[in-house]
Amino acid sequence: MSKVWMITGASRGLGAYIATAALSAGDRVVATARAASALDERFTEGPDQLLRLALDVTDQAQANAAVDAALSRFGRIDVLVNNAGYGQLGPFETNTQAQVERQFQTNVFGVFNMCRAVLPAMRNQRSGQVFNLSSVGGLIGMGGASLYSASKFAVEGFSEALAQEVASFGIHVTLVEPGVFRTDFLDSSSMAFGALSVHDYAAFVDKLQASCAAGNHQQTGNPAKLADALIALANAQTPPLRYLAGSDAYSQVNAKLVRMRDEIERWQALSASTDGF
Repeated sequence: MSKVWMITGASRGLGAYIATAALSAGDRVVATARAASALDERFTEGPDQLLRLALDVTDQAQANAAVDAALSRFGRIDVLVNNAGYGQLGPFETNTQAQVERQFQTNVFGVFNMCRAVLPAMRNQRSGQVFNLSSVGGLIGMGGASLYSASKFAVEGFSEALAQEVASFGIHVTLVEPGVFRTDFLDSSSMAFGALSVHDYAAFVDKLQASCAAGNHQQTGNPAKLADALIALANAQTPPLRYLAGSDAYSQVNAKLVRMRDEIERWQALSASTDGF
């Protein structure tokens, strides 16, 4: 049966690839972006298959209105893809409080806003799939991306708990944890650096900026293949809580699990020492 997808940040990057794959699969798509004109440039499908909406995910009222429009057009929402987001980079001390708040407003509260708007419809229909776009950086803290990692770690914890809360309604939650994919994530349109200059971090920041510039549009991951993987997961009877996208994500996360296990075991006696009175 044809599904109805609602995708945030669909005008470019992974969101655009996911929307394209869903449309190619014969599904219907509600594609959202901050600027609706960007969606007009990207997609040509007619109103029976595609609904284009302007949406700032940091605004709960806009999220609610977008969901109402989607339900009015298609009658249901089967798949929510929380893709809208960006990377706030640079050492923590080089970022202003305003930059901290903006990162969380988009990457974390934007996910909350969309889930708050969509979940009632999914509960009513007793089915649904929520894809929350995380990152390998949501499982592994990365120096120079402390705020971005913090925002994605938050999405991880939220999604793990949410999955338990909505399972009885036939709703599945899947964390999508990509490694490096060849999108515009490392462009200035999807990434920002801390605005404060701190001398002790100057060399670190220079190295980080050079690394981002060198890796931009050179990433090994194919976003079209990731989009195809999400189509398969949306049609799976029991989709996973976590989907590691890319062999780099798989190897890096497994290496962290080994390190964690070794450290936990090394300090096991001290952990047990706090038991009892």
